[in-house]
Amino acid sequence: MKVAKWLLLLAAMVPVLTGCASFWDNSTSSTSTTTSTTTLSSGIFYVLNVETEQIVAYYVSAGTLTKIASYTTPDVPVTLAVAPNNDHLYLSTASGIYVYTIGSTGALTIANSGSVISSDEAYTMQVDTTSGWLIEAVSGDAQVNALALNSSTGLLSSTTERSITLYSSTIQQLAISPNNDYVFVAMGTGGTQIIPFTSTNSNPFGSTSRLAVYGSGGAALSVAVDPSERLLYIGETAVSSSTNSGGLRAFKISSGSFSELSASPFASQGLAPYSILPEAGGSYVYVANRQTSSGSTGVIAGFTVASSSSTYTLTALSSTYTAGTHTVALAEDSTDQFLFAVNYGGSYDLTGYTFDSAGALTTVVQSTTGTDPVEASAIAAQH
Repeated sequence: MKVAKWLLLLAAMVPVLTGCASFWDNSTSSTSTTTSTTTLSSGIFYVLNVETEQIVAYYVSAGTLTKIASYTTPDVPVTLAVAPNNDHLYLSTASGIYVYTIGSTGALTIANSGSVISSDEAYTMQVDTTSGWLIEAVSGDAQVNALALNSSTGLLSSTTERSITLYSSTIQQLAISPNNDYVFVAMGTGGTQIIPFTSTNSNPFGSTSRLAVYGSGGAALSVAVDPSERLLYIGETAVSSSTNSGGLRAFKISSGSFSELSASPFASQGLAPYSILPEAGGSYVYVANRQTSSGSTGVIAGFTVASSSSTYTLTALSSTYTAGTHTVALAEDSTDQFLFAVNYGGSYDLTGYTFDSAGALTTVVQSTTGTDPVEASAIAAQH
């Protein structure tokens, strides 16, 4: 059964990666280094290494990347998520979902006697802001699942799994809105599903709707929500005829309706916008492109976000920022001073940046996250 699930996951990626060669290539080697151009310190964050089957815990101390510990995962890892109360980390693997308690230093201890809390092989997942629901989806299953949690223990508070059917099984990423009003699911060529969500209900899902992809042959790869729930962001391929045809779509959220900004989509400066990070203050949003038309080096594009009389505008920053090979995920630390990127192809596995007052990024950390190739595929930061 595990083999079948992983074949489904790989098949689900095929339409999305048309024109994006070598996704499953081995990582390249890179040398660990820290660029001490800042005296700032960060919150704790966790990097997932697929090839070496590890979770690695870090923080930045006065500009120096500091490793807390690395943890061998119980099975081949897929993705991870930190609960907003910072008490628990959830890890999806080929055998199901495990939970870890998070200590005061950021150290992890596997809970539930080392057993899974669910046999779902979640490809994407997130914990709602009450830390009471784990929302997850298995690629190939055409549904989203809600697992009720005890926020104190991190374990399930009910064995009844709530599910809702999706338009497509080509699941790429999900996001929960900051006010717990919606779950959004990017589904490749199937577009993006909008699922009303009520965390206080035992069956939290409402009737769904869907946003189709922008361009013929395009695919929704990533989804995120503005911290004040003003805007929905979707990263899609094939939104223009330019050589770097990926883009960021932006929709105003108002009374249950979603209206696309007149200037949307915005060029993401790459082919495959795999991760979107709205900055916690709401003034900027960043998009990580897995690669560009000129090569496999990932690039991060940023935009200022402004509003006037409930009209929103996005303006591209004057520069883009290179990361490593095949950049796949972004995270902002709990101090809101650092942006971290993980690079599936290495060179380096982890890149860290600081923000300036205009949203520009400065590289301050570059490092391996293990003995390469590690295939760093996910990152989650404490809140």
